Amino acid sequence: MNDDIKTVTVYPTTLELTTPTKPANGSNDDYDPHQHRNVKNPTTNWQTFAHFLKASVGTGVLAMPSAFSHAGYVNGTILTLIIGSLALYCLHILISCMYKLCKQQRVPYVSFSQAMKLGLKQGPPWLRCLAPIAIPFVDGFLAFYHFGICCVYVVFIAESIKQLVNEWTGVEWDVRLYMCIIIVPLLLIYSIKNLKLLAPFSSAANLLLLVGFGIILYYLFGELPPLSEREPFVAVTKLPTFFGTVLFALEAVGVILAIEENMATPRAFVRPCGIMNGGMSIVLGLYVLLGFFGYWKYGDEALGSITLNIPQSDIPAQVVKVFFAITTWISYALQGYVTAHILWDKYLSKHFKESRHTLYELIFRALIVLLTFACAVAIPDLSVFLSLVGSFCLSILGLIFPALLQICVQYTEGYGPFRIKLIINMLLLCFGIFGGVVGTYVSIVDIIAVYK
Repeated sequence: MNDDIKTVTVYPTTLELTTPTKPANGSNDDYDPHQHRNVKNPTTNWQTFAHFLKASVGTGVLAMPSAFSHAGYVNGTILTLIIGSLALYCLHILISCMYKLCKQQRVPYVSFSQAMKLGLKQGPPWLRCLAPIAIPFVDGFLAFYHFGICCVYVVFIAESIKQLVNEWTGVEWDVRLYMCIIIVPLLLIYSIKNLKLLAPFSSAANLLLLVGFGIILYYLFGELPPLSEREPFVAVTKLPTFFGTVLFALEAVGVILAIEENMATPRAFVRPCGIMNGGMSIVLGLYVLLGFFGYWKYGDEALGSITLNIPQSDIPAQVVKVFFAITTWISYALQGYVTAHILWDKYLSKHFKESRHTLYELIFRALIVLLTFACAVAIPDLSVFLSLVGSFCLSILGLIFPALLQICVQYTEGYGPFRIKLIINMLLLCFGIFGGVVGTYVSIVDIIAVYK
């Protein structure tokens, strides 16, 4: 049995998912899925850590001062830490449940969508009818969401270049022309098909982010107004916008699962002092730091990107725009990896001869780049739609599904003393549903306001 398992490909979509079975001795404890993974180009712990930071710190961090203006500096700090902790907890229970299901099935790895199908099949009877649609439903959400992020990244990079050119030359070109210019660089970075080769890019991007944050903080710390001029708390009606912004900025569930899947030592990812906890601590620290001091400096005048508030004519400010454009270009490949991994590896590759896979995958990746470009050109204000997709998709993928999966996986084992796991997961479900509904409503209102 073990010899057969070692030959299983890393993309377990070809495995037949069955009802959990046990070996003859009645226990699955002798099977460790981590020891049977057959990853073609595994990443080291340091490379994984670099990917985690780059995936979690995107353009959303630049909107944190604006987010704090919708919460207040006390509320913003506390709620950012709470939302980040909940997102981290949900990632832990998601990966833990996927590991348990691997032990039950005696396979090296199951994807997020496969885990949902297996979990629903063995969960409460009233949920089992959802199992047949779990795989396309979860895969569709993940692929669509990360495709949308790539569209926003095209707009962000083009806008950054446009602002720099305008400042230096005074030439007023339409942003769509700059989108055409960046197609080739996007095609080049997106043609890198495995995360191990992307690791040096992520490490370089993290260094640029560090320098960029340093420059931004230099502007923020200069001549701060009295803190008493800022609000510690704001009206509750503004909080949904804050929730949507922070959740959109923090959550990268598809990329995080992908980098964990490609690790050489996946157990190091979820240790108490492991990559995920350490990385999220740094990420939350950066988000709170930039949000708190950005709001302190600019108050309600904080714009959607803090780079628009700092002096536009200063050389350091322009350097920041260059650095963030480069890091977003690298993030494009990381976020787009999820879309290509799901659509190509799971659904399309099996329809082509194996000898032609490399060529056809490159063509497919080029088509994804062209589609993101087309969407960005058609709707340059795509970010307002992404806030809608983010509130809806991320509440489901990042909060609701992990809680629902643990409810199903623990159904036969029990939920512990006083059914504590069930209570916690029910609270997570309520929080995810409430946040998703309210965030979606506010996003729709914002879209209407923009297009009026």
